[in-house]
Amino acid sequence: MTTDKTMDLADLAGHVRSGMTIGIGGWGSRRKPMALVRELLRTDATDLTVVTLGGPDVGLLCAAGKVKRLVYGFVSLDSIPLDPHFRAAREAGAIATTEYDEGMFVAALRAGASRLSFLPTRAGLASDVLTMNPELKTVASPYDDEVYVAVPGVRMDLALIHLNRADAAGNGQYLGPDPYFDDLFAMAADRCVMSVEKVVPTADLTADAAPQSLLVSRMFVSGVVEAPGGAGFTSCEPDYSRDEAAQRAYADAARDPEAWAAFEQTYLEESAR
Repeated sequence: MTTDKTMDLADLAGHVRSGMTIGIGGWGSRRKPMALVRELLRTDATDLTVVTLGGPDVGLLCAAGKVKRLVYGFVSLDSIPLDPHFRAAREAGAIATTEYDEGMFVAALRAGASRLSFLPTRAGLASDVLTMNPELKTVASPYDDEVYVAVPGVRMDLALIHLNRADAAGNGQYLGPDPYFDDLFAMAADRCVMSVEKVVPTADLTADAAPQSLLVSRMFVSGVVEAPGGAGFTSCEPDYSRDEAAQRAYADAARDPEAWAAFEQTYLEESAR
């Protein structure tokens, strides 16, 4: 008998505690698990290490003072180059950072997903990434004269991801143009909560979509949340595109404390009703 892993958004609080390492899937301002991020913001969890290819998820968590360390390849709103809250936290030295080249970041995820202590990569060689991360080491190939960066594997206590569809058992499906690396986040975490636009019967997942669109296996998923619009204001193609007006309102509100308080009330508090 297949286990039913469906849960309510509010149940996320039971998976979260202070000091955790939390991975957030998606890419920039695309298919971010924003409904789950809002629930995370409503908890009293602090001192979080956040692992992500960041977008507004990072900005919101920084603005709330929940981030202790950020492990990232970039933080961007795509159509807006820099997230204002992340930039403010970074410039103020309010958070510790581990900033990787994107190739190095993916290598760290792959190592964590495979439960390896590191993976070798050429990404980052002869660059300031090694200067900015002095703890990184290089490793000599046992087969030739090559030297690689030994990127340490990253493991997470909890991963949060958003996909288009899933069944109740936790098999997750993407229908857009890019899987990003949500499967690696799920595999590299001790627990994974996946929100989706729609929970459907298992047979429906491949009724009108190719089997290779089944990105995430149920064996790596702890909970499934049906959350229509759960990536907004970021995109979740083909269900919806990024809400550029809402994203601009988010970025503009960051310029003024009163405007930001009003945005928080609308975006965070009213969305809970």
